[in-house]
Amino acid sequence: MGKDVTRTPAIKDIKQSWFLVDADGKTLGRMATRIATILMGKHKPSYAPNRDCGDFVVVINAEKVKLTGKKATQKQYDTMSRGGKHQGTAWAHGLHIIPFQKMLLKHPDRIVRLAVKRMLRNTKLNRASFTKLKVYAGDKHPHQAQKPAPLAI
Repeated sequence: MGKDVTRTPAIKDIKQSWFLVDADGKTLGRMATRIATILMGKHKPSYAPNRDCGDFVVVINAEKVKLTGKKATQKQYDTMSRGGKHQGTAWAHGLHIIPFQKMLLKHPDRIVRLAVKRMLRNTKLNRASFTKLKVYAGDKHPHQAQKPAPLAI
């Protein structure tokens, strides 16, 4: 009687593919959880928590993502500046609060990036996995040569 052994896939055995997500009309949170799962590689049977076995994800039409309920008017993004002795008076103590609507107009790709990034664990491996996410505001992207397969969400 042999013991059951968990096998970790070798780096040469890991095959990474490309997926294309059209964010037009998709709910932000549901889309971000699916993308985070694919970036980590948890959708594969050969998943190993100590290996980068996730796939690449290209997101297009990021400006057409939607939120449910009152989140579109209530959601805001908070960032802190480094501050310093020559800090302006416009932002008290370096806190920048950007409403969702303003972020959607100025940087629609950041909305999707932040949603996915905050669903990944804060480890070196997941920071490397996050670089495999490519987000574009419009429907054009420079990854046609990789032939990304459409991903249903």
